Formats: sequence, C-alpha cells, structure tokens
Amino acid sequence: MIQLLIVDDEVHVVDRLFSTIHWGSAGVEQVYKAYSGKEALELLEQICIDIVITDIQMPGISGLQLIGEINRRWPKTRCILLSGYSDFNYAKEAILQGTEDYLLKPVTEEDLLSTVNRVKDKLQREWEEVVSRQRLAYTLKENLPLLRGNLLNDLLQGRKIPEYSLRDKMQALELIGYHEHAFAIMMIRLETEFLEYDIGRLSLMEYAIGNMAEELFGEKFDSWYTKDAHDYLVFVIKGKGRQEWPDKEETAWLERTASVLQSAVHNYLKGKISILVSSWGRFPDDLKGLYNRSLSAFRKRIGNEHELFMRLGDEPAQTELSALQRLYEPPALNHLLEAARWEDTEEKLSVIFDEMEAKYPESQEHLLEVYFSIASAFAYITHKNGRQLHQLIGPDYDRMTEGIPFRTVNQLREWSLRALQRMKEDMDQERKDSRVSLINEIRSFIEQHLSGDVSLQSIANHVYMHPVYVSKIYKLETGDNLSDYVNRLRMDKAAHLLKHSQDKIYEIATQLGYQRPHSFNHAFKKHYGMTPQEYRDQYS
Repeated sequence: MIQLLIVDDEVHVVDRLFSTIHWGSAGVEQVYKAYSGKEALELLEQICIDIVITDIQMPGISGLQLIGEINRRWPKTRCILLSGYSDFNYAKEAILQGTEDYLLKPVTEEDLLSTVNRVKDKLQREWEEVVSRQRLAYTLKENLPLLRGNLLNDLLQGRKIPEYSLRDKMQALELIGYHEHAFAIMMIRLETEFLEYDIGRLSLMEYAIGNMAEELFGEKFDSWYTKDAHDYLVFVIKGKGRQEWPDKEETAWLERTASVLQSAVHNYLKGKISILVSSWGRFPDDLKGLYNRSLSAFRKRIGNEHELFMRLGDEPAQTELSALQRLYEPPALNHLLEAARWEDTEEKLSVIFDEMEAKYPESQEHLLEVYFSIASAFAYITHKNGRQLHQLIGPDYDRMTEGIPFRTVNQLREWSLRALQRMKEDMDQERKDSRVSLINEIRSFIEQHLSGDVSLQSIANHVYMHPVYVSKIYKLETGDNLSDYVNRLRMDKAAHLLKHSQDKIYEIATQLGYQRPHSFNHAFKKHYGMTPQEYRDQYS
C-alpha cells in the first residue's frame, strides 16, 4: 500500500484534497499533510513516503526546490506537481527535476487519482525489477562467500534446519554433493602478528587464507569455510566426487597439504597459524559433534602455544558428563523471550527437557544447569521490562529461594512452563492495557483539538511516539485509519451543530478546523451526500 504526502501553503487546498478524495481506490493506505516545504522535509525524515503531491509556489522552500531535495535524499519517492500556474517554464523545470506529472488547479478527483495510479504502477514495476530473478541471481552470486559462511556458522552453532530446507539452501549456494558425504574439519587459529591487525586488515588476511586453502586443497578436495564465534577459521573438507571415507593415502595428503598451508601463511602473509585437522564424519549428522571435539582439542591440547599442527584422532568423544546440546543451541532462551515468541520458547523448553529425560534423567548436575539457565533467562527479560519476577510468577518464585528447588526433570518442566505462561499473560495484558491507554489518549487529544491541528505529526508529538507507529497501532487496534476517525469525528460534530445550533455554516467550519467554508462544504458533501445547508434544511 502507498504512503502519500500533500504539500501546499494553502491550508484549505491540503484539507480538501485530504478529506474529499477517495484515496483508497488508488491503493493509498495513508495520506499525510504538510503546509510548507520545510514541514514536508521534516515529515519525510520520519516517514517513508512513496508519492508527494506538491504546489509550485510556496514561501520559503518552493515546490521545485522541495522536489530537488527529495530526488537527492529519497530517490525512490515520486513527485507530482500541482499548481495554478500554467507557465511552460514551470512545466519544463518540473520535467528537468524528474517530476512524474504536472497538474493544473483546480484538478478533478478523476485526473488526480488517475495520475496517482499511474505513478503507483510505475513504482511497482521499478520494485519488481529490483527483486527480479535475474537481479537476485546476480546479487546472490556476488555474496556467495558470505552467505555460505553464514549457513555453515548456523550449522556449527547447532541451529536446526530441516533436511529438505538445508538441501535447498545448499543447492542455491552451489554447495553440491555434501549430503551423506564423508568430510573432515580443518580448524585454523590466527596468531601473533595477525592479532595486532585492525578489523579491515584482519578480514583481508582471513580472506587470503581462505583463498590459499582452496588453491592448495582444490586438486583433491572441495572446501567450505566460515569464521566461527571463537574467531577460528573452520573449513569443511570433502573429497571430490566420492562419498566413501578417504583412504590412508588421501588422509595423509590432506594433512601434508594442511602443513603446507601453515608454511605458506608464515612465508607469504608473515603471520603464524595453528591448525587442527579432525577425523572423518558423515555430513551433516556428524558436523556438530566433530566441531565440538575439535574445539575441545584446540583448547586442551594446543592451548596458548603457537604455530602447532595437530590431528584429531578417531577416539570416541568423552560422554561421561557433557553439557546439554539443546540448551545452548540457537535460538537462545533470552532471544526468544526478548522477541515475545512464546510458542517458540515453550517448544525450546520442551526439547531441552526431552533431552534431559533421554540422556540425564537422574543427573542433579544437569538439573541445576538447566534450572540456572532458565531462571536467569526469566529474570533477565522480566527486569528488562521493568518488572520483578516475584510479581509475575507468584508462589513459584519461592521455589527459587529454596536452594535446590527441584529433584526431578518433570518438576522443573512443570515449574518452567507454568512460570512462562504467567509471564506471557502478564506481558500480554500489559501490552493490551498500554495500547488501550494510547488509543484513549489519542482520541482525547483529537476531541480537544478538533478546531486546531490534529495532524498525525501533532498527535504523535503529543503521545511522544513516532507517527508511523501511532498510525499502525491505531489501525491494528481499531481497524480504522486515524485520518478516517478524525474526518468522521468532524462530520459527526458538524451534523450535531447543524441540527442543534444557530451558528452560521462558516462559523461551524472554523470550529472544526477548516480554513475555508468551501473545503468544509466539499468534505461534508463527500461524507453525507449533501451540502451542509441541505442537511440543516432537513431539520428546520
């Protein structure tokens, strides 16, 4: 839907176009008003406007100057000139400024809507070109390394991606032949001189190392790499064409080539790196496990030493005691709660407890690990929202002060889901109360200032909120456009005054904020299908 701005220093012209034109028929969602070029620029800085209809002759910033500034700062915004001056020089200057059309006052509703529709269609075609398949394919190609790296990082961090979706993503990123294929992880840590580089130079070095690795391994292996959360370069390496485990000779070649890479970085990039090469696994099932083992080995066996090379053996991972995978894989509980994704939070808790019951049903160590993580997340989001946890979860809060409040997985599950539900209900009610209060404050302001400035900007200033937010929330909560409400309120009050007062029509127009009776007559007839005088005559 289109956002449109009307600009004219003649208040009655703006008000008449605003209130009498059926903008919805042209796909216009919201109409804004400005009574000067300066006011228009201030509004454009806050709100994304698609089409501007502006007069030419205005004091201060003229219409042509306004259009020039719009073209410079908001090139996607389209402009239509509306003026009573039929001088060809104006039209010529308007064309040079890139104006979409030049309409003469008084313009008919049909001509204005036809022009807006044409400009809207042009905007639609331009945006279709931006998102065209050809252009998206080119952009995708340009950003392949970054997109590939982001996907690998998600997998290393444990993000769950359905197999069909992962296959589609990898095919789109031209990562072919990885599924069910044998692979190894090569992990690289940049050291010494590299650590002194600024971000820009360090990124360049990382990119260079990635290119060197692809060049060296390309004879026998495909590689796919990213920079992980610990600042390691992590490569997934697989043999070309074959799915089976590489033999000893190929494995030895891989390790020798990794050693060559280490030397090449030292000689040509003048920096030191340590490298770890993992054992083989099957993609994607073994990716997370091999990555975690490699991280652990780097930490325990390489530590703070520099320029080491290590092969991760095929010994099984230690499983006597380990952290719960589902508890720490993204998205984190904190992030889900911050986004108010209640259903996803409940699902996250469920899979955490399912893993607990499957792997460590009797482990008090893991029960405490999960409890502290959940309690911390609950307290974090509650305090961030300016609340206290004991106010939200009531008696369940007492369990948190008892030392070891839960002895079984099921007890912790029930407590967590119950507390989550209470937090959701409280925050939903708080949001609802806040919005109801906002709507009431908006309506009260409009009723009190109906004879003055009740523009969206003045309303937004009154409630200390962004005008776009005010407009959206009002529509969301009431199903009505704010401008329609203002117009309906004016018309209701006009009808009441026409029936129950002796005020002259021009006096009623002034009471309702219209600068000219002519604009009031237009708006009233548009709403009731008759002039104010005809309406009054019915009740006299």
